Amino acid sequence: MSDQSPCARSVAAPELFTWEFATDPYPAYAWLREHAPVHRTELPSGVEAWLVTRYADARQALADQRLSKNPVHHAEPAHAKGKTGIPGERKAELMTHLLNIDPPDHTRLRRLVSKAFTPRRVAEFAPRVRELTDGLIDGFAERGEADLIHEFAFPLPIYAICDLLGVPREDQEDFRDWAGMMIRHGKGPRGGVARSVKKMRGYLAELIHRKRNALGDDLISGLIRASDHGEHLTENEAAAMAFILLFAGFETTVNLIGNGTYALLRHPEQRARFERAVAEGDEELLATAVEELLRYDGPVEIATWRFATEPLTLGGQRIAEGDPVLVVLAAADRDPERFRHPDTLDLSRGDNQHLGYGHGIHYCLGAPLARLEAQTALTTLLRRLPDLRLAVDESDLRWRGGLIMRGLRTLPVEFSASEK
Repeated sequence: MSDQSPCARSVAAPELFTWEFATDPYPAYAWLREHAPVHRTELPSGVEAWLVTRYADARQALADQRLSKNPVHHAEPAHAKGKTGIPGERKAELMTHLLNIDPPDHTRLRRLVSKAFTPRRVAEFAPRVRELTDGLIDGFAERGEADLIHEFAFPLPIYAICDLLGVPREDQEDFRDWAGMMIRHGKGPRGGVARSVKKMRGYLAELIHRKRNALGDDLISGLIRASDHGEHLTENEAAAMAFILLFAGFETTVNLIGNGTYALLRHPEQRARFERAVAEGDEELLATAVEELLRYDGPVEIATWRFATEPLTLGGQRIAEGDPVLVVLAAADRDPERFRHPDTLDLSRGDNQHLGYGHGIHYCLGAPLARLEAQTALTTLLRRLPDLRLAVDESDLRWRGGLIMRGLRTLPVEFSASEK
């Protein structure tokens, strides 16, 4: 059975997953939406999967319970060889987290950690995010130049999620190093990521044991209390939950801040609107702006793996039981059938029900915190460094390779040096 229409076969399909594609995947995604909206392709890892690119199909797939998150449903268990999922998570016994499980276990575990991301809890965390943001800018404001990825967008969410989890301040630099290995190995040897995962697993096991004797008001302490009060939470589950909140929570926010800053630097009219909103305290426009930045060039290019538990039809294509399905959020959020002028950045865009943080029961649990971090980071950055500008040509910038995340390797900028 062909996975493309006759029209698609008569036009040359774009080459996917090259470095050129990573720089700007949106023309290729536009071709797929038009000619092969549910497209079977071989990924760089050798795994064959279906790419879902239209908004309506993507939204359906994200909420379809026949598409399981559990890799045991993969017809060809390539996950056992590390070809799907996070490298090293299986060997480190960190598989039982929210990105790999279905109800009822997913429902149980999500309920246990959802209290950490309520609007009230996130609002209480806002002063700490502002403190971290100002402290990081203080570190480079006097130089007149910086790499906003490694000196700003990267450490901010690392320190924030470590605080939320309850990782002691004196240990947080270790987490920063391990997380850095994950980013640096975006398309390199997966062993670097696996080593980081192993180190995190060992540390989290030790931290859980330490916290049992000194519970606090942090998320890991909350997971321990839940376990001790009969919630049937195993130590492996507690460690896996802490791990995935760190792993998934930091890189998405790194990319949201990095991609968002880059988009504003490339669109001076929209940047001016954002800066006026900052000066006027227009919280409504600032919140709308973050949503548009999520839609326009969001941090998660492709949603994490799903596997068909039975034969089904999606976008006119027959998906076999066991087939992997990847929902391309970046393509869906540029679908002209859903968004007017989708390739235009419009910070005041209304009716912006983008899929940047997913949809359905797997909607990103940490989205409220990520939005807070992004809005705080962008508003503080442009307020304190009003003449912020790129220090290199756009053609010199490089995007990290990889399947799931979309983000810049570096973002060199210049500005007028200022005192702390």
